[in-house]
Amino acid sequence: MIRLEHMSKSYGDYPAVIDVSAHIKQGEVVGFLGPNGAGKTTTMRVLTGFTPPTEGTAAIAGYDVVSHSLEARRHIGYLPESVPLYLDMTVTDYLRFMGQMRGMNRRWLDERVPEVIDTVRLGEYRNALIGKLSKGFRQRTGIAQAIIHEPDVLILDEPTIGIDPIQVVETRSLISELGGGHTLILSSHILPEVSAICRRVLVIHEGRIVADDDPENLSDRLQHAERIEVSLRGAESREVITALRTLQSVVDVRRDTRPALERAGEQGVMALIVDARPDANAPEDVARMIVDSGWGLVNLHPLPMTLEEIFLELTTEEDSPA
Repeated sequence: MIRLEHMSKSYGDYPAVIDVSAHIKQGEVVGFLGPNGAGKTTTMRVLTGFTPPTEGTAAIAGYDVVSHSLEARRHIGYLPESVPLYLDMTVTDYLRFMGQMRGMNRRWLDERVPEVIDTVRLGEYRNALIGKLSKGFRQRTGIAQAIIHEPDVLILDEPTIGIDPIQVVETRSLISELGGGHTLILSSHILPEVSAICRRVLVIHEGRIVADDDPENLSDRLQHAERIEVSLRGAESREVITALRTLQSVVDVRRDTRPALERAGEQGVMALIVDARPDANAPEDVARMIVDSGWGLVNLHPLPMTLEEIFLELTTEEDSPA
């Protein structure tokens, strides 16, 4: 459905994207993850035909975005980072206008506009001026124009930037629902957003793709040490931490202060994170010590790396030895 083959894009002497290749199948929901300035927006603009690649090719649904630009664009719904809205139009009039720009006839628009307004949950604002809407509702209007013509591919560039936390949650929920019926690329620098919505992650750093996998596999590949979550009752934290640190298979032990586990702690459950040497039978050693010490073992299971940790691992270059 989407193919990038050795695509590079330079602005003068500045290489914004360097030799990017990726194939995205129909129905995939893919996160394009990277810090500001990494090359995400430039790649989105190449895919949507806004700017041609300097080298290589990009294709949507088999159509090259340069040589068959109009055919490729018919398959794309695009939400740029800055949504192009006409603030003096109502939501309904704007969507009808955008549909006409995409070649939709009156009968199709009569059916599609109310359907899209309901999909993005703008029903009570269908006749409101866009200029009177909050940033979150304007963002929904932008998503509505991206799906009005029933495209195969949705490309959303930083869709939750600048909106309040409640609208962020609602917008992510909407995007997740849209992902069920479209091939979707979500560009973001927000790690939890990508983790919550996407099943595959492309990590871009300084114009290059440095990883392409699902979050779980990325975690497995980069896990240099085994991490274990342990919950227990009937002991003081200092006593337990000191004892577990004596095990040969254990590297370090610390309190787990995540909010959900702090609530558990109020009920007499202590939560710990154990960093252990890989393939050293650490879970067995930890469980045995807890039981032999007469403490109550509540829970013990492996804890994968978070997407934040994966991202730092991939994009932080260690200093080379002198």
